[in-house]
Amino acid sequence: MNEPNREKELRKLRRRKRERRGVALLMVLGAITVLTVFLTELQQETSAELAAALADRDALKAEYLAKSAVNLSRLLIASEPTIRTSVPLPLPFKQLPVWEFTDIALGPFNDETGMATFGGMLGVDTTQGKGLGLTGGSFTVKIVDEDSKINVNRAAPIPDVDLERLLVSHMQGPQYAPLFDSMDPDGQISTMQTICGALTDWADQDENLSTCYVGSQAQGATGAEDNYYQTIGLEYRRKNAAYDSLDELRLIRGVGDDFWATFVEPNPDDPKSRTLTVWGQKAVNVNTANPQTLLAAACSVCSGGAGATQSNATQGIPLCTDPAIQTQFLGLLGILKTFPIPIFSKPADFPNLLKTGTVPGPLGAMLGPMLTPLLTSAGLPCGLNAGANKQFTVTSKVFSIYAEGVVPGRKRTTRVRVHAVVDTRGVNPLTGGTQTGSTNGQGQQLTQGGGSGGAGSGTTVDPLQAIATNPLGKIVYYRIE
Repeated sequence: MNEPNREKELRKLRRRKRERRGVALLMVLGAITVLTVFLTELQQETSAELAAALADRDALKAEYLAKSAVNLSRLLIASEPTIRTSVPLPLPFKQLPVWEFTDIALGPFNDETGMATFGGMLGVDTTQGKGLGLTGGSFTVKIVDEDSKINVNRAAPIPDVDLERLLVSHMQGPQYAPLFDSMDPDGQISTMQTICGALTDWADQDENLSTCYVGSQAQGATGAEDNYYQTIGLEYRRKNAAYDSLDELRLIRGVGDDFWATFVEPNPDDPKSRTLTVWGQKAVNVNTANPQTLLAAACSVCSGGAGATQSNATQGIPLCTDPAIQTQFLGLLGILKTFPIPIFSKPADFPNLLKTGTVPGPLGAMLGPMLTPLLTSAGLPCGLNAGANKQFTVTSKVFSIYAEGVVPGRKRTTRVRVHAVVDTRGVNPLTGGTQTGSTNGQGQQLTQGGGSGGAGSGTTVDPLQAIATNPLGKIVYYRIE
């Protein structure tokens, strides 16, 4: 090849090299871009999966912390007879509200704060105990006595005039009149008697329309239950069976947010403020009921001034019609409930307070000078409806346990709530005392001794039978949130 051609080829080669310069860099940059996108997506997916796994782990841990709190609470309730027999009391009370001290009693099984609270109360070092304390989480628990509330399921399966009287007494204050003069959530005007009748008609099994007029206004016969719910376009009828949950009350005509906040659950953050329930016994526990419920109970059994015979829950003693006196009475009951022991030792004590105008027992002697003027101005003593004593009790058998498991994390705190309702009726309670008797031929039956007034005093307990009847009670409602 001659020199000019060679030079020409070299120039072409150099030009091609210049044209290709930077291709490798572009390929590297492209590869880096692809890898960056891939790694970013992989990191996001991995981080999301890790976060989901951690959330599931923490949720499961929180759930079981809450479930543990429920079971510990059941054990505490079942241990009440043992606790009661070991505490010296001025009167032979049938039950102590041990569930009011849940945070302290269950402190050793909670986190370091709970253990420290328990240890500080008793002056002991809980850190030396085995199997105590929690790490990586904690729980909060609140036990609510359902027998301290008005049980609307008393209307199932048959109507209960005492329940109607109690509901009317609960809603009859003049301060509540504006609530019944305005439109309800269905765009209707629902009177006090209308809503009361709707609450009972939902649960009773008959087809008679309840009016909730009692006493002198009671009607001998009523019409048939109407099709109100379908008339206003709702796709359900009256249930004519017991309520399954408290939320079912939301289906009742006239029960809206205002009614709920006034008569059902004044403070949604405090279930103890609730005044209505769908669980529990027929009678109201006068030792654990809140003041508002006791006021309604007093008005439901009082038949007017002393010597009155007419039974009418809306009739007239100042305690049931004067908001100022009601406020004073509620304040008085609030003071009485600050005492660490029950006020009443037997069911008849509360009706006797209304009938005689005096508080029984040591508290009455101590607070008598303060109580007498208020009780007199409230229209007490009053006559009592027939069977008033049967409306009350001093022992509770049904409890709601609100437990929350808490697991703290790096960026978030996981909480799981459990609401369990435990029915302890018909079970053999855990009892304390010294075993003073002998076993039967199978070595099963024991005679338990105990302090005076204790549930286990002088009773024979078969351990196998106690286990068979579940001394911790039967769970009748369970919900995880």
